[in-house]
Amino acid sequence: MADAAATLPIGAQPRRPKVMHFVTGGFSGATQVALDLVQAHALSGEFDAMLVLRRKPQTDMQRVHALSAQGVHVEVVTHWPHMATVWQLRQLCLQWQPDILVAHGFSDHIWGRYAGLWAGVKHLVHVEHNSRERYTWWRLKQSLWLAQRTDRIIGCSQGVKASLLALGFPPEKTIAISNGIRLAPYALGGGVALAEREPGIVMAARFANQKDHQTLIEALAILKSRGLTPPLWLPGGGSAHLRKRAERLSESLGLSEQVHLMGFHPGVPGLLMRNQVCVLSSRYEGMPLSLIEGMAAGCVVVGSQVPGIQEVIEHGRNGLLVAPQNAVALADALQRALQDTPAAQQWATQGRSDAVNHYSFEQMAATYEREFANLLGMPCAEPPAGAVFEPF
Repeated sequence: MADAAATLPIGAQPRRPKVMHFVTGGFSGATQVALDLVQAHALSGEFDAMLVLRRKPQTDMQRVHALSAQGVHVEVVTHWPHMATVWQLRQLCLQWQPDILVAHGFSDHIWGRYAGLWAGVKHLVHVEHNSRERYTWWRLKQSLWLAQRTDRIIGCSQGVKASLLALGFPPEKTIAISNGIRLAPYALGGGVALAEREPGIVMAARFANQKDHQTLIEALAILKSRGLTPPLWLPGGGSAHLRKRAERLSESLGLSEQVHLMGFHPGVPGLLMRNQVCVLSSRYEGMPLSLIEGMAAGCVVVGSQVPGIQEVIEHGRNGLLVAPQNAVALADALQRALQDTPAAQQWATQGRSDAVNHYSFEQMAATYEREFANLLGMPCAEPPAGAVFEPF
């Protein structure tokens, strides 16, 4: 980079390195992280950035257009067939000439890196966002082949990193960088005590088998049998089929007045700060952004004891962990969070402190940018305190 800059005409500015982030257009947690990083590059001024979304049947094109109107350089490629996805992404790479292509999430990281290799992109990065993915024998073989041609393999938590290593990904390339959230929308979260909030429960998650809304609704029915009828707020898009299933289950259990299926909801920070409990009943996770948001909002957090979540929640210190797919255990934890006010307030206070000190957007973005700078041989600052970066 320095040699190239030295040959520029006097007064000319060197070209900023270009980073392309490729991710599902399903607006999942992986999509949010990729978008956050694209926006972080614009804020830092260190990199030019493009967001490429793989269009899914549920992709909300109004949200895509809104991102473009906000100044995000965003493109969309087809979802199917895979060869068409690879071809279209390759064309974008040839046109835009990124220095680094970052392919987020399964199976998008496969198609993204094929396109990057075909287009001759110099540096490839694979980011894994879940501790458990649908790796068939053939998909894993392809991924391990691509890993030999990839500069960095990043797990969004230590649990995800461990799962990658267990699958045989090269340890010398595999690192962990924790996800982070924007804290500004939750600035008032520490000022609203639990006793001043509605005794409600929020689970902000897309409708997907992974998230297991069914067990949460069944736990709500158990609470009702014990005389507790907290409202349950469910903001999130995702599968229309699973949303309808959750609606039918709520009706069959007599919970229609308690369960509120909200769809995509832009006011999640306010919703969290008005309610006492934030829950995530996932069967598996990567790094639970919605729980970190609940912690930042000053809620009591309750989550499944699975990799990713159990890194964020330390049972009895900053929240509660329960066995996954266990409605009784989840109901017990929710009852405790709603009724044991002194303990719940301690968990909520500690959780907010942990979110602020360890899981900020700024820490995540700075650590990613440091890694990208290392790949390009650029000078870079040390990562901020609290960021997770373990190369081995």
